[in-house]
Amino acid sequence: MQYLRATSIYIALMTLVVVSSNYLVQFPMPGTLLGINLSDLLTWGAFTYPAAFLVTDLTNRQFGPKIARRVVFAGFVVGVALSFYTSMPRIAMASGTAYLVGQLLDISVFNQLRRQSWWQAPLAGSMLGSALDTLLFFSLSFAPVFGFLGANDEFAIGSAPILGVFATEAPRWISWAIGDFVVKILVGLLMLLPYGALMSVLKPMPPAKTI
Repeated sequence: MQYLRATSIYIALMTLVVVSSNYLVQFPMPGTLLGINLSDLLTWGAFTYPAAFLVTDLTNRQFGPKIARRVVFAGFVVGVALSFYTSMPRIAMASGTAYLVGQLLDISVFNQLRRQSWWQAPLAGSMLGSALDTLLFFSLSFAPVFGFLGANDEFAIGSAPILGVFATEAPRWISWAIGDFVVKILVGLLMLLPYGALMSVLKPMPPAKTI
């Protein structure tokens, strides 16, 4: 019962992160910062999605990779299903693919490093998982070559200065991907704080016999 209750909580948290991120990624951040047009650089989803790696890493630490994968798959099924109602189908499909591959990579890396210093496993897992997730998500969502997945977003594929500051121009989604990954790195570093704080509470448990 304890495993089922804890797993249900992790699944609920994962679903919340995935659905909210899929919705928020459709909205560029308004305003300017130091002369940089933020709408050419970031979407709101960049700030919420890194929490998915925190949920996965806490599950992995407490219950091991087997149950962590179950939480990831459950979050994938529920999150993607709900995302079709809150975002465009192409966004939902891209998000599901990127989420699944990135989270499974995170679990694998975390498992390899879990006996190292407490911060190495979650940091390395989230960084590598975020890099792959970002590449897959933005390519599948906005690159014209994947237009067979759904209509191209004209604003996303429109040209703008890279990162809003360089003379060279590129489709906005490329700057979004770069900005998104930078934010994921920063938020991933911040996620070490709650991870470290919860380590003494969410201690590793023996494998569940039935779940």
